[in-house]
Amino acid sequence: MGHDHGHSHASAATAGARHRTPLLIAFGLTAAYMLVELTVGLTTGSLALLSDAAHMGTDVLGLGMALAAITLAQASGNPQRTFGTYRLEVLAALTNGVLLFGVAGYVLYEAWQRFSSPPDVPGLPMLAVAVVGLIVNLISFRLLMAGAKESLNVKGAYLEVFSDMLGSVGVIVAAIIIFTTGWRYADPLIGAAIGLFILPRTWKLIAQALRILMEVAPPGLDVGEVEARIRALPGVADVHDLHIWTVTSGLDTATGHVVLTDDAELHAVLDRVTALLAEEYHVTHATIQCEPASHEEHVNPI
Repeated sequence: MGHDHGHSHASAATAGARHRTPLLIAFGLTAAYMLVELTVGLTTGSLALLSDAAHMGTDVLGLGMALAAITLAQASGNPQRTFGTYRLEVLAALTNGVLLFGVAGYVLYEAWQRFSSPPDVPGLPMLAVAVVGLIVNLISFRLLMAGAKESLNVKGAYLEVFSDMLGSVGVIVAAIIIFTTGWRYADPLIGAAIGLFILPRTWKLIAQALRILMEVAPPGLDVGEVEARIRALPGVADVHDLHIWTVTSGLDTATGHVVLTDDAELHAVLDRVTALLAEEYHVTHATIQCEPASHEEHVNPI
């Protein structure tokens, strides 16, 4: 009995690609609002608005990278790239996480600096622009909510918008306090709170991206359990060299060797194994090599 491979191919579109349109709309809204905020900030001389415009600029860059990664991942690739360019989506999510981490750190640093000498920020222009920003962020947040549950790349963009939404709420609160009471410490206090809120969520995003890049098994999937389930299937004598990892969000893949019993029918075993992986563990791209018990593996030393 020779070797054979069972293949279960993923759908043409990744999780990120299925949500490209909402991401594109969010990118346009965020870029337009950034220009408005920058213009008003320059006109009024408000440091708070200019700083938030810079934050929005980071978000526009992050959203743009997410879009570019999805577009490139769907493009026809070089045959040398056997998984195409799907990993670009994960790299974009990692970059977004690093950018968010940097922005949160900058916000905390600026908040600390302003405690010693809080600037005189005009409350009314802050309030007007922040309200518009909150509306824009709410629209973008709603557009990206579904995609964030499926795609790590879209989740990175979603967290960008989420941090902006919190920033808009914070600026509104600070603006009202400054406008009604003149208490200038509201600005650095709320800024620090926003920065502290962003950091743990950003770290989680970075950890998820690194997990994929390190080719660790998908979260919640026990490789030992999967191996035991395959070994218990009719016609399977043993399983070895089983590897399960995530290529990009929504595309888990597996490879492995299945040793057949003497009376096993090869195609029936392949069907059982691939069905188990797809239906029970959502691993939709599997390459399984079947071999007789008498087959000797030739392992090259590393």
